[in-house]
Amino acid sequence: MTFGEKVKEARLLKNLSQTELAAITGISERSLYTYEQLNTLPRKSNIRKLADALSVSVSYLVDDEEADKQKNIENEDFLDTVKDKFGYKGAKEAKDVLDRAGALFAGGDLDDDAKEIFMQSLMQVYISSKKEASEKFSRKKKTKPPIDESV
Repeated sequence: MTFGEKVKEARLLKNLSQTELAAITGISERSLYTYEQLNTLPRKSNIRKLADALSVSVSYLVDDEEADKQKNIENEDFLDTVKDKFGYKGAKEAKDVLDRAGALFAGGDLDDDAKEIFMQSLMQVYISSKKEASEKFSRKKKTKPPIDESV
């Protein structure tokens, strides 16, 4: 299924018109029409807005072969949270950590539930480590000594 077909199907499953989806996402109706009918691919920020509004993953929307609407949605949400808190550099670092951790499972016997628990734990540890490092190594704001007005 193509990007446009997936957007249209997800929109209809949520009982949304193009007008309503445009209002939710801030994307023009004309753009939505071109995505759905002409299969035009939007820029990344609009893909993310559509995925959020339609409750599907970005991976699902952009991969014509992907059928799982929730594929990688937890990772995408995690990376968005990291980007908001720690910027693009933090998000890139977090993505690298997730990719390397995911490679650990290649060919392994770990079931999907165990993999999910591991990844969730890894995400929590990453966020708490970044916060702790930020508090420990960020510059401390100097406070000015009080002015003695009795002089």
